[in-house]
Order: sequence, then C-alpha cells, then structure tokens
Amino acid sequence: ARSPMAKPRPEGPDERWELLPPAESALSGGKAAPGCAAGFGGEEEKEPLLGSSPSRRRLRSKRPSPTEKNSFGDDPEFADLVLRVEQAIEGGVFPQRIAQRSRGSYFVKDPKGKIIGVFKPKSEEPFLYLNPKWSKYFPERCCPCCFGRSCLVPNQGYLSEAGAYLVDSKLGLGVVPKTKIAWLVSETFNYSAIDRAKSRGKAYAFEKVPQIGKKFNRIGLPPKVGSFQLFVEGYKEADYWLWEFETGPLPENTKKQFQSQFERLVILDYVIRNTDRGKDNWLVRYEKQRDGTEFSKEIQSITDKPNIKIAAIDNDLAFPFKHPDEWKACPFYWALLPQAKVPFSQETRDLILLSTSDINFVQELCEDLFELFKTDKGFDKATFENQMSVMKGQILTLTEALKDEKSPIQLVQMPRVTVEWRPGRIVHPSNVHPSNVFTQTFHTPEPQWRTNWL
Repeated sequence: ARSPMAKPRPEGPDERWELLPPAESALSGGKAAPGCAAGFGGEEEKEPLLGSSPSRRRLRSKRPSPTEKNSFGDDPEFADLVLRVEQAIEGGVFPQRIAQRSRGSYFVKDPKGKIIGVFKPKSEEPFLYLNPKWSKYFPERCCPCCFGRSCLVPNQGYLSEAGAYLVDSKLGLGVVPKTKIAWLVSETFNYSAIDRAKSRGKAYAFEKVPQIGKKFNRIGLPPKVGSFQLFVEGYKEADYWLWEFETGPLPENTKKQFQSQFERLVILDYVIRNTDRGKDNWLVRYEKQRDGTEFSKEIQSITDKPNIKIAAIDNDLAFPFKHPDEWKACPFYWALLPQAKVPFSQETRDLILLSTSDINFVQELCEDLFELFKTDKGFDKATFENQMSVMKGQILTLTEALKDEKSPIQLVQMPRVTVEWRPGRIVHPSNVHPSNVFTQTFHTPEPQWRTNWL
C-alpha cells in the first residue's frame, strides 16, 4: 500500500525553491513592493553603491562589518564560509529570498554566485512586522491560536534552528546541516523605511560634512542576526524519493541505511519536540550508479559512506515551553510512514542510550542550550527552564522506548511528560539517579485537533 505522504512527482531540475528577483533598490530612488525586500535590480547589482572619491572610500570604511559580531573561534571553517558570504555581498552578489517560505529566508552565495547557505533573519520571522509575507503575518498576528503555535516562544525560530543542530551534534545523529547564529547585512533583506532613510541620510551627511558624519557609530543598514545553515547539494524533498521507493523497492543494504537515517530523524524531532515536520522539510539524497542500480557492497565498504542520506532542515518550530495540548496536536507526520512501524534498530539504540541514560549528559546538553539561547535579547530564564522541562521529558520517554525496543509509532503514543529539577535537593554523586533529582509530570489533556492515529 502506498504511504499517505508519498505522491507522484514529475522529474525536474534539482532546485527545490523558487527564487524571488531582487526588488528595485530604495537607494536608487525606486520603491519596493509592500513587504518585500528592496535591492538592486538587473545589471545595477554589479555596480558599486558609491563612487571612488576619497570621502566615499572613507564612508565604506565607516560601514560596520558583520564580522565584528561574528565569532566562530572553535570553527574556523564555518568562519571562513561566513566571511566569503560577506565578501560576496560587498561585491554585489546579494542574498536572494526564497519565495515558498512563510518568513524571510534567503539563499546566500559566495563571490562566484554559488549558493552555500540559507540565512533566516530573526527580524523577519512570522510574528514580526518585517516578515516579507504579509499574507502570513496578519493571520498569525490576529489569530495565533489557529495559525500559530501557542506552545512556542515567539520570534525565536533562529535559535531553534541552531539549537536543533546542537542537539544533533551532541547525540551524534548527523542529520541536521551545520547551523549557527550569524550576523549579516544586505540591501536585499527586508528593512523598514526608517532604517533605509537613516542609512541614506547618514551616507549623505558623511559625504558632505565628514566632520559630522565621522561621529556616527554606524553608517549603512544595520546587520541582522539570524540562523545560518549550510546548503546541502544533491538532495530532493522526501516525498519524491518515497514515491520512487514504493514503485521500485530498495535493495536490502540501502533499505537498512534508509531505516537507520529515518530513525535518527525521528529521535531528533522527538527530543526537540519539532512541531512542524511535514513531508517537504526533510530531504533525501540517493546516489545511484549511472545504470540506475545502487552502489555495490564492495564499493560501499571501501568508501564507508551511505549512498542514501537524510537532511533535516527547517527546524525553526521546535523547543516548546509546554506540550501542544490546547488547539493543535502538532503531530509528527513521519509517523504515517511504514518505516515508523519498525522497532528501533540495535545500532540506533547503542548510539543513543549511552547518552540519554546519563543524567550528566542531559544536564550538559541543557547548559549548552542555555549558553545559546541567552544570547537573545528577549531571553527569559523561567521560560527557558520550561523548554528544558519538556525536552527532558522527551528524552526520558525516548530512553524508555529504546530500552523496551519499541517503534517510532509506539514512541509517539507514549504519555507526554515534563521533568523538572527538585529545588534544594542535594544528592551525593554516588547516589545520582533520576528519581532523586527529577520530578515527573504527566500530561493527559488531549488537543482538540488531535488526529486519530496518535
């Protein structure tokens, strides 16, 4: 029987998103469409904004570099990648907005124009007025109970993206492309009319009256903070390959690889309590030989790399501060797949149980997330502790399911739990046990929109 998620899709180019052309630049006197990012159009993109006069050269040097706010001392490779994006923007290769997203999301490129990442600014998230998608902004703003998610902290999607990668790395899952917090500035981002007017005014003042202009702390548009995720090549949306796999069953070796990757996706989504995992925001890369057959086991053993791989993207609606138990169930749609009926493999159990069964590992994970989340100006410690209580409950339930050799579908049917530290409880290191330091709370209310398969 066909999976309810799979559907036929015609073969086509590998591009997954439609790109929006940059709007006419506000700096060149044109007007951008309401809610759209203003930028340079046509050949004007390649022309420098300012001439080469001494005052204008000083103006360019006065502009703040996002590099000053970007710090990736522990990851020089990622730092070099962000630097290349900044150099590309300086050279006129601007980020380009992705049309299909419900918020401001941009493909960022290197100086040669190659897409190397996806940047999602905080200021263009669904509930903020700089969101380019007005059709999404107003319904979610006016009726968040129907269009939004009341269990999530508003305007922290960029932290959720980076947090998902952190959890993925700590657990050794390897399904989330590298994602970190970065600062970027570009004419094609969606800025307010005030920001653009201030930028023009400061630039004019600095050029005409340098004595006054040099006193400005910043000349130009303000950098935006957001999530920066590496772009993955060779992947297609999951439903494309799911249909292919049903029409032509996978060889046993590849089928085992896909099941292992699927289980890692399940674990990631369950731990971070992803509220928006559909069929279009996880990708699959399947490498075949030119004759259409899979790689031989001999080649597979030499390369030691799977010829099928899953990438979990769009993790911006995770880390709720309470379980979704009011209006929306926010179910895991992968639970509809036949792979969800297969018990977790021994390989997955060995990979995960060693970490999730260790109370010190769980606490260290929470501390790492605290260091990440506290960088947001709207950070609230009490709300963060509630988020961690939900995540700890998810980890506890996952650990029990893995020990009992349950399947993903059985996992999502288990009771929802939150776990809190017992205040003032002093436990000797030799007597550390979850029952001594944790308090469990079970949640029984059913969501009004709960589906009958959960």
